[in-house]
Amino acid sequence: MLPGLEPAELPADAIEVGRISDAWGIKGWFKVQPYSADPEALFSSKRWFLLPTEKGAKTFDGVARIKIKEAKTHSDSVVACAHDLDDRDSADALRGARIFVTRSSFPTPEKDAYYWVDLIGLSVVNRQGEALGQVRDLLSTGAQTVLVIDYLADGKLQERMIPFVAAYVDDVDLVAKRLLVDWQADY
Repeated sequence: MLPGLEPAELPADAIEVGRISDAWGIKGWFKVQPYSADPEALFSSKRWFLLPTEKGAKTFDGVARIKIKEAKTHSDSVVACAHDLDDRDSADALRGARIFVTRSSFPTPEKDAYYWVDLIGLSVVNRQGEALGQVRDLLSTGAQTVLVIDYLADGKLQERMIPFVAAYVDDVDLVAKRLLVDWQADY
């Protein structure tokens, strides 16, 4: 195992938030490619869980925990350093590693703001009580986020998209795992 890495189990609430893309500098810092435009989960968590890349050379096996000393924004990515990881070669050996943090370490979102991971899997129902499907994914179109919803029609899996904006989304109930929308089944 590399210096600074400890063998670990992946927590049940672990969410993949990025990957290590390269070493950065000569003192053990590494570049991170976050999966979110707002990588607050990377900054708020001081323990990251790493899984080796599925392609290329593996420098460690299984799940490893790394204690983060500092993580910050740099240009269009994030750079970080870890305790006991002091040189470029060690940082370079982490290249490609997938980064997971526990969902419980995410910062609390502001009112009427939601993490995508919390919306995936929610049931979608319209004002008339018709089930419209289940959120499979979200897309960022620049101007707005769009819910990608799977539903069955004539025995076939279909897809519908609903803009995730106040004009169409009446209520998000994370406890009940339900979205109430102003949308018709035939749209």
